[in-house]
Amino acid sequence: MSAVETLIPPQPAPPASVFRWTRMQIFGASMLGLWIVGGIALVLWLIDAWDIDKVTTYGPKFIAGLGTTLTLVGISISLGALLSVPIAFGRMSSNKVVSSLAYGYVYFFRGTPLIAQLFLIYYGFGSFREELEAVGLWGFFRDAWNCALFAFTLNTAAYQAEILRGAIESVSRGQHEGAAALGLTKFQTFRLIIMPQAMIVALRPYGNEIILMIKGSAIVAIVTVFDLMGETRRAYSRTFDFQTYIWAAVLYLIVVEALRNIWHVLEQRLTRHLKR
Repeated sequence: MSAVETLIPPQPAPPASVFRWTRMQIFGASMLGLWIVGGIALVLWLIDAWDIDKVTTYGPKFIAGLGTTLTLVGISISLGALLSVPIAFGRMSSNKVVSSLAYGYVYFFRGTPLIAQLFLIYYGFGSFREELEAVGLWGFFRDAWNCALFAFTLNTAAYQAEILRGAIESVSRGQHEGAAALGLTKFQTFRLIIMPQAMIVALRPYGNEIILMIKGSAIVAIVTVFDLMGETRRAYSRTFDFQTYIWAAVLYLIVVEALRNIWHVLEQRLTRHLKR
């Protein structure tokens, strides 16, 4: 066995590294500075242009429009969630016909713009008034609100179906085998084991889908639905003051930020057992 007779003398600390700005860091800092200056200038301009008469006249209409937006998105998200379940299982089906139909549905509604789908339903079904009256559906499709709700539901159902399918397939096969070893039926396995784990995986994508639907809902103003953007367009057409759009953007930002924080708290709550 060898023994150490001499120790290495203490060495001086390494010299501190000198921070040097790179070109990209300088560019990024410059852009950030411009954004800050622009934001301060915008706030100062809004304070200077504040008109209490416009606020009292159009403020309540903006709030009513925001309620219309949240109602439309909330109902379409809920109906889309119900519709997405059979579509997701159709995508996972071993039956070629069923899986092909589900794939075609998802492919179409995810591959085409939401505004095009809204126009196809609002203007397209309007071209078949006599046929719709014959089957008693014209009363539904003549209302722009119903057309928007129908288009949004079909669109979000396609996205939610893919979210649900991916979440279910992310659960390992061992979970199914363990449940079978315990004597659980397929329905019990899905309800008690697979679905709770899948929903944790799907939680964040579902939040993103809701946020995207809230922002995308602004297109319904084109088909005469007076949501938040519809009320904003009406206010601008009467005042020609573009700060109405700024306040609309602020309201959208507040709603999205509130939803993001709520979703973050919900995610932290549901995944607390996964943290070490």
